[in-house]
Amino acid sequence: MALVKNHEKQNIVELESYVTLDEAIEAFENADEDADKDYIIEEIVNFHNGGDFLIEYIYQEDIHKNIATKIASTISSMDPDEAPIEKIMELLKLENAYIRNLGISMLRNFGAAIKYYIVKFLIGEDRDLRIFAINVLGDVDFSESRDMLVELLQTEEDINVAMTAVDYMGEIGEVDDIPLLESLKERFSGEFYVEFAVDGAIALIKG
Repeated sequence: MALVKNHEKQNIVELESYVTLDEAIEAFENADEDADKDYIIEEIVNFHNGGDFLIEYIYQEDIHKNIATKIASTISSMDPDEAPIEKIMELLKLENAYIRNLGISMLRNFGAAIKYYIVKFLIGEDRDLRIFAINVLGDVDFSESRDMLVELLQTEEDINVAMTAVDYMGEIGEVDDIPLLESLKERFSGEFYVEFAVDGAIALIKG
């Protein structure tokens, strides 16, 4: 192992190096001590697709919080161009609140780098992915969240997607957005929920 434990204290006697990702993964899966796993995690992330493996590993229901946190910390230090951002976004769909929060924490560290992925989902045909992208904008408090939601609401025809955006606009919208929000009542005329949601968002904006 990378580390061995004496009776009284743990000493680093040899730090192994790994030639391939598969070799590092095998060592990681066979490691018993958290300190061993921590070291190997830092090695894995240096391999191409190493970040993908680590994010997929987080999906395990019985993963120890210490290991999940170490993975999140290590992934957060990656170059955004190499980080598995889309896979990290998928973590926000899980029911496990702790893992979702780790996903949010990682995405916040990548800042503007997540914009491409959010836009990709927002302009896609899949309604559920558009809703998911809106939720990501709200969760990570992205600096351009408001502008992106305004642009979406200018043309969105799906009521569920639009109302998801409206809910967030109540939190981050500005007075200048009120006419756009009012216009949704006409676009979705006859839908009582739309009037209720829009009026609620406007009330929050006005304070």
